[in-house]
Amino acid sequence: MRPYELMYLCPPTADEERLGAVSERLQQAITTLGGKVEKAAPYAKRRLAYEVAHHRDGQYGVVEFSLPPAQARELERTIRLTEDILRHIVVRRDE
Repeated sequence: MRPYELMYLCPPTADEERLGAVSERLQQAITTLGGKVEKAAPYAKRRLAYEVAHHRDGQYGVVEFSLPPAQARELERTIRLTEDILRHIVVRRDE
């Protein structure tokens, strides 16, 4: 399994319940695909450098996890289908 880091951006209007549901869905998707969640950082509301979907602010979430390389595409597909995520990036961490 390879170590990855996922950073995603949610709208500033999302409440704690929706943010928790998004985080839970991502963690469940990772474990379902055979991965292991190592760390999930709490949300941080930040001002964006440019507008994303007509929002000037956003709430960031970060998840560090390990996943088999063949399952990374399936995780990306799951993230794209999640409506509450405006932007995301999955990067491979150094081992």
